[in-house]
Amino acid sequence: MLNHTPTEIAERSALRINPAKTCQPIGAMYAALGIHRCLPYSHGSQGCCSYHRSHLTRHFKEPVMAASSSFTEGASVFGGQPNLMEGLKTVFTTYDPDVVAVHTTCLSETIGDDIPQIVGEAKRQDIIPEGKYVIHANTPSYVGSHVVGFSNMCTAMATYFAQEVKPARRRHTDATQINIVPGFVDPSDMRELRRLAEATGFKVTMFPDTSGVMDAPQTGKHIFYPDGGTTVDELKNLGRGVATMALGWWASRDAAIQVEKKAYVPREILDLPIGIAATDRFMQILKFRGGVITPDLERERGQLVDLMVDTQQHFHGKKVAIFGDPDHVLALTEYVRDLGMIPVHVLTGTPGKRFTSEAERILGPKAASSNIKSEGDLFTLHQLIKNEPVDLLLGNTYGKYIAQAQDIPFVRVGWPILDRVGHSLIPTLGYAGAVRLLTKMTDALLDRRDRDAPDHQFELVL
Repeated sequence: MLNHTPTEIAERSALRINPAKTCQPIGAMYAALGIHRCLPYSHGSQGCCSYHRSHLTRHFKEPVMAASSSFTEGASVFGGQPNLMEGLKTVFTTYDPDVVAVHTTCLSETIGDDIPQIVGEAKRQDIIPEGKYVIHANTPSYVGSHVVGFSNMCTAMATYFAQEVKPARRRHTDATQINIVPGFVDPSDMRELRRLAEATGFKVTMFPDTSGVMDAPQTGKHIFYPDGGTTVDELKNLGRGVATMALGWWASRDAAIQVEKKAYVPREILDLPIGIAATDRFMQILKFRGGVITPDLERERGQLVDLMVDTQQHFHGKKVAIFGDPDHVLALTEYVRDLGMIPVHVLTGTPGKRFTSEAERILGPKAASSNIKSEGDLFTLHQLIKNEPVDLLLGNTYGKYIAQAQDIPFVRVGWPILDRVGHSLIPTLGYAGAVRLLTKMTDALLDRRDRDAPDHQFELVL
């Protein structure tokens, strides 16, 4: 399909071909699903909402519930206030959510709809029932990416709900609380982060938390609001935390800063804990904040180290290309570096100068010979790979076309993964997630070796 991609790279100032991102509202919708009994609400056209719902459904293999203002030509000209007012009335009457999380689209942002004013008017007209909440995030589609939209909705959660907790009340908590903003990751990863933090003795408030929502079990009947998600009470009590751990600078940082501003809880901004070094830093912060590293956790780490040693000969010197969300890409770059691989192409579609400087820091002296692209696209990545081939490609499902065209072993990681299953149930974060990633990469490389091996080199043993 991509066999005719030219090798010669031409500078493009505006045009994007096969972007390595999608728009803000889909990230905001996913974040909103991580609040218990929350209905995401897309303030724009019905088509936008339908696309975002279907794309999330294809990744998670779960139904995604969301409402829309369903703009028509009239709303596009005169504004969407009547649509949002009527939509909120219908939503609370018909679906009875505890929270409605409104996110804007390019259409409502271009018009300039004032969402807080509209919500205020809805309250004055008693459209919003007592004890129910409407929050909002501005998520224009024409700037940022889905990661930025996720961040904006997480920040809105802190803005609307986080409250300062007085020192006297802090002493009456059942256990030491740690807040975690997990980043744009799968529910399996959120479960793993909670498990690791709870194993050190903390009570965890994670926001958002899509575990139990986007990986709900099959019960034989549809449950509109599954059991999972962060409750409103938990969001109000973010101030009880000894710290807020933001995992991923792009997806989580702003929410942690907002909790610090509103509830005076100190922030800890870390990389996504993918691989051994980043997971070690995550565990060290938990220890610094009062957690206890148990023998079981040390054993998990030791098993990962043992596997890294056992497979080192298969990774040493192998060239790898990585693309996707910036938080994922940087963490993966560090992990493959620790495995002895050479990241020669590192690309994200989310804009931001920090990506380049962080990648250069991780790669050190090797950065000079690597192609680091912020705000790049998959057409550019394909061209880079054609000019300098690699042994392995890491990224989301859209990389399969490049992998097929260039005949490269390919490991799916990140978001979205549309053509495989299991990622919602099996983590890629933490020590256990690092083991899973390592085995997937090993399998991909060894499958290629077996495929290409002549009969006298077709080995039975690793």
